[in-house]
Amino acid sequence: MDKSHIQQLIKSIHHELLPNLQLESVNPHNPVKVSYLPEPWQLVGAGNYAAVVYHPDYPDQVVKIYAPGRPGFEEEVEVYRRLGSHPAYSECLYAKDGFLVLKRLYGVTLYDCMHRGLRIPKQVIRDIDQALDYARNRGLYPHDIHGRNVMMYQGRGLVVDISDFLDQETCSKWNDLKKAYYWLYLPLLYPLRLRIPYFVLDIVRKSYRWGTKFPAVCRQLIKMLRQHILFKR
Repeated sequence: MDKSHIQQLIKSIHHELLPNLQLESVNPHNPVKVSYLPEPWQLVGAGNYAAVVYHPDYPDQVVKIYAPGRPGFEEEVEVYRRLGSHPAYSECLYAKDGFLVLKRLYGVTLYDCMHRGLRIPKQVIRDIDQALDYARNRGLYPHDIHGRNVMMYQGRGLVVDISDFLDQETCSKWNDLKKAYYWLYLPLLYPLRLRIPYFVLDIVRKSYRWGTKFPAVCRQLIKMLRQHILFKR
């Protein structure tokens, strides 16, 4: 990595991006809100704690900026320190003052794959499993792994969000997602390449968050998919 290249990016962040960026967290359970982003910066995505942006002159790096008052910056820096270099994860190139410069990961989230009807091969699931095992071996605790936090790129799996990997609380989200993959996705959605509307995915996501048991979520999804197929006919 060319250090002068990164230094120029950091200079642009301090002089162009941060003084003009308008970023706030309205609800801790919803993505942060970017009210204004100076040109030519582009928004990549927004999570509950931070927004991710990039500059067209630096397409292989992204900048993750934590919203004022949102925790987790120091913890995320430590997670990247422990992870080091691994093909399924990004890398932290710089971190200071509430923002991180990260190696950019390209791909489509599994959530968006479901919406677009893109086939998700088993290798993607295996790659993510192996990446999570690698993190555990580095003294981390993979947490909050769901369809929006993992991606597929050229048939391989990537882990996008590692911000909660210091949280030692038991988290079953990835195991539940794998159950849905093998029990529901492979036999029903994979052969048909069925595109699932976002409103269906959001209802299932919210039902899961509100504590609905996994089998009940699957039954609800199957019911909604049947209705969607009948409507399309």
